[in-house]
Amino acid sequence: MDLPIVSGKHLRKISNRTALQSADNAEKFITIRKIDSFDSLAKFMADREQKYQELEMVHLSKGQKLSRLKELSKMYALYAPIQAAYKESQSLKGVAKIKYDKEHKDCLSKYSELKERMQSLLQNGEKITPKQWKAEIQSLQSECYSSGKEQSKTAAELAYAEVISYNRKNLERELQNESRQIEHRAQTQIIQNKKRNNVELKKIHEKFSFQKGLLDL
Repeated sequence: MDLPIVSGKHLRKISNRTALQSADNAEKFITIRKIDSFDSLAKFMADREQKYQELEMVHLSKGQKLSRLKELSKMYALYAPIQAAYKESQSLKGVAKIKYDKEHKDCLSKYSELKERMQSLLQNGEKITPKQWKAEIQSLQSECYSSGKEQSKTAAELAYAEVISYNRKNLERELQNESRQIEHRAQTQIIQNKKRNNVELKKIHEKFSFQKGLLDL
């Protein structure tokens, strides 16, 4: 089968399009999905498009949440050792504190800035829960993989449907063009026949007029 010159919305997402050009694959596609008319193909495309949009929204939402949790975890990885040094400094007194603070001067100088940056990422009184973030990240990664896989499958189905729909429209155009060509040839033949008939009639008329002239003599 032919592929659209201007790729469809979902066809352009498919890198290897060789399978989409197989008539056998197209037949299997419509048979398995019980598509028995172009109306049912249109309905299939509408249903799958709705499903794709829903999957896309879910995937986007989970992806955004995953990105935020990764950002929190990354920030905490920077903040945690600085916070630990600060707490240790606060637990000491006298000479021990002076000595510790001197040894960890660079580390302690970053505490206020990193604490502020950490707090700015937390929302609505959210607590710092690195273990929970890690568990949620693993769960969301698995969910994003599954929804992404389902979304890719749906996009492939829509790409197949786009190719089949394109070839159907292409075939209709070819049949219409062929019909017009046949009609044009028929009309041309009629005109040519009329011209030949007119020529024959003219010859007969001229012959009759010539013979009549001889008789008049």
